[in-house]
Amino acid sequence: MRTISYREAVRQAMLEEMRRDPNVVVFCEDARFWTMPTHGFVDEFGPDRVPVMPISEEGFTGAAIGAAMTGVRPIVDYTIANLMYVAWDQIVNHAAKNRYLFGGQASVPIVFRAAMKYANATAAQHSDRPYPQLMNVPGLKIVVPSNPADALGLLKSAIRDDDPVVYFEPLLLWGAKGEVPDGEHLVPIGQAAITRPGRDVTVVAIGDAVPTALKAAGALAKDGTEVEVIDPRTLVPLDKTTILESVARTGRLVIADPAHKTCGAAAEISAIVAEEGFGSLRAPIVRVVTPDVHPPFSPALERLMYPTPQRIADAVRTVLGAPSAVKDLVS
Repeated sequence: MRTISYREAVRQAMLEEMRRDPNVVVFCEDARFWTMPTHGFVDEFGPDRVPVMPISEEGFTGAAIGAAMTGVRPIVDYTIANLMYVAWDQIVNHAAKNRYLFGGQASVPIVFRAAMKYANATAAQHSDRPYPQLMNVPGLKIVVPSNPADALGLLKSAIRDDDPVVYFEPLLLWGAKGEVPDGEHLVPIGQAAITRPGRDVTVVAIGDAVPTALKAAGALAKDGTEVEVIDPRTLVPLDKTTILESVARTGRLVIADPAHKTCGAAAEISAIVAEEGFGSLRAPIVRVVTPDVHPPFSPALERLMYPTPQRIADAVRTVLGAPSAVKDLVS
């Protein structure tokens, strides 16, 4: 095992795959910046495999999709997730649909890397979490790792996948360190992880809400409450089986997601459990999410928006029928 940061895990995954497969290339606007995971790539692989892109997301996304259809395996680095919106037509109308439109004659083996900068006082136009919007698009796989081992293993799996994968990185986790297995390490797309077993309440947490949920679970354990924390890791395809089996054991469900409440990942997970696991529920499902407002520039105000250990712990107490320390758990 080796201990590395989330950011370094992303970097190592790309390096390992580029050294293994000469067809892997990186399209990036900021490849030479020392703060970016791609720092030094141009020096090692040259500008042909790491072309520094102009500030034209729609243009270089389209070029990367075309390259993917010829057998290249591009990694498109948007630096900031909000910049994907400029390339929305290319991602949704072409990357996601081309295999279908060409009757399976062409595949699109491409990875879209997007760092989500929320909770960093970068204001509304740089703080979105776009994965719920893309969950609605058939043909895309959606990945949101929460720790260095999964960041490395899922990115390597995404690069080797023959279909488009959108890989979201919570920037809050870039500096988080954790153990990563030595040697070849792959994490299968579509397989959730039980990060903490428990018998009383299931908490499904997404992205940086996973370590937050683990903190809440640790605090609740002191009072004798055993919380099972599940990290889906992949939102599309979603590992429904692991979630439903956990709810069948605990009878209660809390979902913690830093994205907006309406039509979010938490809403979809709630619907699945309500439709397919309703008989297991002993209490209503509770979502701990972000209100449907734009992130303010003020750091003090923005911090109030996202799931915290206290909000998650209060939600767990609510589904257990215990008094909650806060009145409003979802806004």
